[in-house]
Amino acid sequence: MAIANFDLAGKRILVTGGAGFLGKQVMKQLCEAGVEPNKITAPRSRDCDLRIMENCQRAVDHQDVVIHLAAHVGGIGLNREKPAEMFYHNLMMGTQLIHSAYEAGVQKFVCVGTICAYPKFTPVPFKEEDLWNGYPEETNAPYGIAKKALLVQLQSYRQQYGFNGIYLLPVNLYGPEDNFDPQSSHVIPALIRKVCEAQARGEVRIPVWGDGSPTREFLYFTDAARGIVMGTNFYNDSEPVNLGTGYEISIKDLIELICEVMGYDGELVWETDKPNGQPRRCLDTQRATEKFGFIAEMEFRQGLEKTIEWYRQQV
Repeated sequence: MAIANFDLAGKRILVTGGAGFLGKQVMKQLCEAGVEPNKITAPRSRDCDLRIMENCQRAVDHQDVVIHLAAHVGGIGLNREKPAEMFYHNLMMGTQLIHSAYEAGVQKFVCVGTICAYPKFTPVPFKEEDLWNGYPEETNAPYGIAKKALLVQLQSYRQQYGFNGIYLLPVNLYGPEDNFDPQSSHVIPALIRKVCEAQARGEVRIPVWGDGSPTREFLYFTDAARGIVMGTNFYNDSEPVNLGTGYEISIKDLIELICEVMGYDGELVWETDKPNGQPRRCLDTQRATEKFGFIAEMEFRQGLEKTIEWYRQQV
């Protein structure tokens, strides 16, 4: 079956979160796909707070496409500390932007969701049709539900108004220029920083949250950006689409691999009083391949090495 093309040539494109880790890559790959740089707008949050409706309305004015990447995100610690903010900020940014885009006559809305939207106990690999078969893992639920509500909004607006909105579900991202702040970083940058600091201080033990049993899947940021641009270009249906690699690794194996790559041979001390998070995460990526030809390219160890090399150059 031929893949329908939404021609990006000449389109004016708003990228929310365009200054971020993923957003910069999306804008780069939009240009590689033929979009003129002066046609891309990426407002900064300090200048355009999307929690305010009037700012959303101004942002989408005269745009042809909106790619919504902006989000209030963080690891387990931040989700436990600020669940109300995670819910409210993400819901208000997304739902107001979608409505404003519809009212402004935007031709296509691309919403980037989250793996945290899946139920806590989802058969592995996660299939898109399992998205509503249970409640998300508790520590991520406010964030995950807020983002999942945007899928319902887009499907409703498509049904009632014919509004072309798509919803993409990337798995956990990683790569150079990720967020390495210990208060809000995700697992890979958090562990890389922890090992690096232990080496610098000569410490022979590293504490790690949980018991190491949960599994995760990780998608290199350039692969994620390419998948988002491909979806923007070639996908125009209502059903959500996973973006991932299909490669699953336990947290225990992950930290051991990071230690190996970084040359650290200290002891790992598992803090079993701390939460594990969702037991397993691994996506079925067949729909993305079938619908718009996306297949991840970066091998995990190689991507990890590139991320570690970049971080070491910063410290």
